[in-house]
Amino acid sequence: MFNKVLIANRGEIALRIIRACRELGVKTVVAYSEADRESLPVRMADERICIGPGPSSKSYLHIPNLISAALLTNSDAIHPGYGFLSENPSFAEVCADCGVVFIGPPPAAMVQMGDKVQAREAMARAGLPMLPGTDVLRSVGEGEEAAARIGFPLMLKAAAGGGGRGIRLVRRPEEFTHVFTTAQSEVREAFHDDGLYVEKYLGRAQHVEVQVLCDNFGNGVYLGERNCSVQRRHQKLAEESPSPGLAEALRQEMGQRAIQAALAIGYRGVGTLEFLVDEEGHYYFMEMNTRLQVEHPVTELVTGVDLVQAQLRVAAGEPMELRQEDITLRGHAIEFRITAEDPALDFRPQTGTIEEYLPPSGPGVRVDSHLYRGYEVPPHYDSLLAKLIVWAPTREQAIARGRRALHEFVLEGVPTTIPFHLRLLENDYFIRGETYTNFLAEHSAEFALKV
Repeated sequence: MFNKVLIANRGEIALRIIRACRELGVKTVVAYSEADRESLPVRMADERICIGPGPSSKSYLHIPNLISAALLTNSDAIHPGYGFLSENPSFAEVCADCGVVFIGPPPAAMVQMGDKVQAREAMARAGLPMLPGTDVLRSVGEGEEAAARIGFPLMLKAAAGGGGRGIRLVRRPEEFTHVFTTAQSEVREAFHDDGLYVEKYLGRAQHVEVQVLCDNFGNGVYLGERNCSVQRRHQKLAEESPSPGLAEALRQEMGQRAIQAALAIGYRGVGTLEFLVDEEGHYYFMEMNTRLQVEHPVTELVTGVDLVQAQLRVAAGEPMELRQEDITLRGHAIEFRITAEDPALDFRPQTGTIEEYLPPSGPGVRVDSHLYRGYEVPPHYDSLLAKLIVWAPTREQAIARGRRALHEFVLEGVPTTIPFHLRLLENDYFIRGETYTNFLAEHSAEFALKV
């Protein structure tokens, strides 16, 4: 096991990694920006080192500063968390060149899965079902030809990125040119690559993702699945495990094929394969996230497996002790993303000072957060403030526990999504488990949302 790990991230995930390392007896160094000088992870780490000013381009995305921080503190490894450089193969390669272990998959796997067209091809070879789609498109003309062949409605997606950026629904041929050029402009700015691809659109589909874990010795397991269908403009708002209404036979088939596909590309560490599941129970590969997911706690609560510690052990070269027969799903877990956003103002991000903070507690309640009273929410980063995760023996009980915990949650000083989640738990469709990727768009009036 490592002696010391540098955490190249901030907020609740930095704190989550500190806790996992401390239980393993591993010392931690938090690399922080000037905007995060007074943050809780900085206070709790064994060591801390400033890597630059507030803007992420000058701190958390600045590879030379992070490598220098690791070398100056004699860190054995770097944990990138999620976001920032967590799926950057160049960063992983620089880490290796400098003798620092990157806690994540091999760069080659990140390159292959980072290019969404390459990922589709690789996963198709591994036997995963695919929606009709195309190669990389770089002109409106190429796109129009492909669209005519696949048929409308269809989705435009970024070939070189994810996170919801560049994804556009095109319902009719007359919309295509405008939507294509708009999406291309967005992905060019976000990923410095204007490549798009077209994929057939599924209307009422569930977004279901399978968690996998692989070691360096050809061993791998899948740890159930998560339903992430409650999303706004392709950004997840709530997640749960197991996925409501998913037949056990289908769960096992998706899991077995997902781990086979991950092993086929030489994957190592934790990763997530994302699928769309239609109303007839057919599933189709979308993409693979080659990192820890924001929603990993729901999997931890239903399986009892600490995914961050598993990452650390695999990266340290330890063989995996888990076998598939050891993985059983117990009870039901739901995660609510609490962000500094105002749902009444189109989820506009907010900044300010946390005036009161009292997280809920009690049986089956977990809160992952870096907040404290007096914390200043900076303007430079993602708006995630906390993750409330509840567990109970049944989904019905988990929903009731979620209501109780959300009502208990005191978080004052900035608008948050707590009121939205309370409305979600009173929604009849959600209660019945009848959600799909465009659920919020179709029910926007019930949630007072702009779409």
